[in-house]
Amino acid sequence: MHPQLDQSRHCFAFEQDFIGSWRCIPLCVRRKLDLAGIKLKLSHWLAMSHEQRQGLVDWGDSPEHLAQMREHLRACTAVMVDGMVKDLPPALEEPWQRPAQLPDQLLDAARLRGIDLTSQTWKKLRELDRFALCKLARPGHDHHNLDAAFSEVLG
Repeated sequence: MHPQLDQSRHCFAFEQDFIGSWRCIPLCVRRKLDLAGIKLKLSHWLAMSHEQRQGLVDWGDSPEHLAQMREHLRACTAVMVDGMVKDLPPALEEPWQRPAQLPDQLLDAARLRGIDLTSQTWKKLRELDRFALCKLARPGHDHHNLDAAFSEVLG
């Protein structure tokens, strides 16, 4: 657990294979996209310059910053082959936004790995940590980084 880290810009160690090259969308950006209510395709991300991708990593996560990011992404993707980003409902009351309620799906994933994830631990995690665990544990995901995420987030 790392409360001192800036969750708007923090990339996890388990993402190291693409940090810097930005060939994948890091979780800190994916969290901002969810909060802003934007569906950014990987093809959009890869069509951006390295500097644009780095800018999204560095973008703040305050409500004002997220509104600016939404407008910025609409403008810069409007001319792309895949067209403008799509609007989604902004994330509200998602499992990762509820520190008082440990999601059953995540608890099951932890138990399968022999990890004792408690409600008290869940409450102490940063939103980004909860976001990462929930995203990596969701059904249909390949789960290949979930063990590393549990290890990094829970120490």
